[in-house]
Amino acid sequence: MADKTTHFGFKQVDWEEKQRRVAGVFDSVADKYDVMNDLMSLGIHRLWKRFAVEQSGARPGQSILDLAGGTGDLAARLSRIVGPEGRVVIGDINASMLNNGRERLLDQGIAGNLCFVQANAESLPFPDSSFDCITMAFGLRNVTDKQKALDSMFQILKPGGRVLVLEFSKPVAPGLKSIYDLYSFKVLPLMGRVIAGDEESYRYLAESIRMHPDQDTLKSMMERAGFEDCDYFNLCGGIVALHRGFRF
Repeated sequence: MADKTTHFGFKQVDWEEKQRRVAGVFDSVADKYDVMNDLMSLGIHRLWKRFAVEQSGARPGQSILDLAGGTGDLAARLSRIVGPEGRVVIGDINASMLNNGRERLLDQGIAGNLCFVQANAESLPFPDSSFDCITMAFGLRNVTDKQKALDSMFQILKPGGRVLVLEFSKPVAPGLKSIYDLYSFKVLPLMGRVIAGDEESYRYLAESIRMHPDQDTLKSMMERAGFEDCDYFNLCGGIVALHRGFRF
């Protein structure tokens, strides 16, 4: 596979190199990730995540996997729903993000039903049919082999369970694309440089959004993995989409 290439933002890199480069990005931004999320989205990312939790169907006693769970935003909400009889596993490939999330949730006194696992979404280290629900917020676009990750999620989801993928997507509202492009490629890197001291990582984040599959393509990929009744919800004019699928 050494001669196989994939995209890292707008650049083409060796297939196996992308994971290392993405790790470098998140090692760099981990300490400022929460602050930048609030600034970049004007706090709206919290509403997107709240909507994802509402669509999760989480109930007391369930087991939930939050992939790319890094800072623990979804996990904190989900842990309160599943309660002491349930569990929420936070999985993230990046140790820096995982450590930041662990410290943040411990500071909030949220720990009893949480556990943290460093895991690659393409080959999840859990038995088949382990989870009632799998969530992944703003992480799939950074995975090298997205189809393989969706296949792996399907394998470890219980029959009757659901998967939720919250991700930046393609604007569908009239006139929104040009404004969004201006913000992404001019304002966002500038904010990265001034606030996080890292312009290049935030330029990559903007580029990675453009390279991510659009709404219908991702829906088809989920169906290919085996998920049924797949649908999606466009949020903020399609800047973000929440995809949902079930295993029956």
